[in-house]
Amino acid sequence: MEKVYKNCQSCGMHLKKSPNGGGTNADGTISKVYCGYCFENGKFIHPDWSVNQMQEFVKNKMKEMGFPGFLARFFTKRIPKLKRWQNK
Repeated sequence: MEKVYKNCQSCGMHLKKSPNGGGTNADGTISKVYCGYCFENGKFIHPDWSVNQMQEFVKNKMKEMGFPGFLARFFTKRIPKLKRWQNK
């Protein structure tokens, strides 16, 4: 059985904020690991991104949403510890 996470294990976003509560697995079920912005049809939307690229992307999105830069940097520091990036 798939472990259930509260946050996307690729970008760190809370899965409740994801459309449909998560991305989609290859069989069409909702992923309990990755959000809809990172994972679709059983594949990563940006499969070639590095952890640094993901951190920059999330940081910029947070700033666009009105988060101060220091908070965006704080929240993206934990991205390298997420499941997707553990074996890279």
